[in-house]
Amino acid sequence: FSHDSTRLASVGSQDHRVKIWDASSGACLQTLKGHSGYVNSVAFSHNSTRLASASSFDGTFKIWDASSGACLQTLEGSSSYVNSVAFSHDLTRLASASHDRTVKIWDASSGACLQTLE
Repeated sequence: FSHDSTRLASVGSQDHRVKIWDASSGACLQTLKGHSGYVNSVAFSHNSTRLASASSFDGTFKIWDASSGACLQTLEGSSSYVNSVAFSHDLTRLASASHDRTVKIWDASSGACLQTLE
């Protein structure tokens, strides 16, 4: 759910897409396309303006504008499948957890990897 509880994001995994739904009506608001493999994790930013999605297949994750559906950034650099993503409360950082048991902290604006936790 978005933090304002108005939208829900879901992944179909095998169709490589993310869908954003109106939580009240159930209407599909956006279908986000761009991953080349299974999508297995999504997370809204605290202010619900951004959405991050992780692809376990290609080790990438994307940051989307949650209103327009535009892909703002594709982050790469994980050495393993990305299993989960989460925004920091202030939207400046993004964390990704990978199958190789590492957590990477990313700058959400530049896409630079700031730290790797092992």
